[in-house]
Amino acid sequence: MKAAWRLLVLVLLAGLALQLYFVGRIALMTVLDPESTAFQRSEAWLIARNTGALKWRQQWVPWASLPDTLKRAVIASEDASFIDHEGVDVEALEKAWEKNARAEQRAAQSNHRLDAAKPSGKAGVPPAAKPPKIVGGSTITQQLAKNLFLSGERTLLRKGQELLLTLLLERLLGKQRILEIYLNSVEWGEGVFGAEAAAQHYYRKPAAKLSTYEAARLAVMLPRPKYFETRPSSGYIAARAGTIAVRMGAVELP
Repeated sequence: MKAAWRLLVLVLLAGLALQLYFVGRIALMTVLDPESTAFQRSEAWLIARNTGALKWRQQWVPWASLPDTLKRAVIASEDASFIDHEGVDVEALEKAWEKNARAEQRAAQSNHRLDAAKPSGKAGVPPAAKPPKIVGGSTITQQLAKNLFLSGERTLLRKGQELLLTLLLERLLGKQRILEIYLNSVEWGEGVFGAEAAAQHYYRKPAAKLSTYEAARLAVMLPRPKYFETRPSSGYIAARAGTIAVRMGAVELP
């Protein structure tokens, strides 16, 4: 029993030390720009392993030099309640859960119909329905917490840590600094990180010179940047960007 208690105490102390480490790292970000994020390092390693070359384009742009068009576009596209919530948008999460549940139900019904229609032999067996696309309800702050410190695994422990980091970011940094770090570090393509690299990569111009529609297109890419990087003429991007451009006028900046 004593050994078990010692192990438990060690685990608790290690957990506390890790949280204090996170607090210290986030506190430093009030005055120091992060050189890289856990997600960036992971992506760079994967690219280097697969291609033999290190692809990493990033250039930090301070808040005052980041275009308001892009700030508004990203908020309108990714997190419309960014200014108002405390890090977690409960309403957005509920809508995402409901949408995912409906998608899973439709996929299950489709597979059930396919099973009923299957012939007795193997020939001519219709393919199963595609798995439903999972919709997230993460805020910009949650995305930043995950990208800065965490792996991509989906576990309750990791989700709990993400929530704690989200609250720390909101308390220690505030909305403006959170959005500044997010826009300078988020992935916008393979090895393309941050607004300046994205503007140069897609439009061959500085981020400060992005038009409203160009900013909206970049914002629309964020959920699946590498996918849309290979589909520059996507009708979805064009249509969605038009919607975001209209919404940008109502966005309040921190």
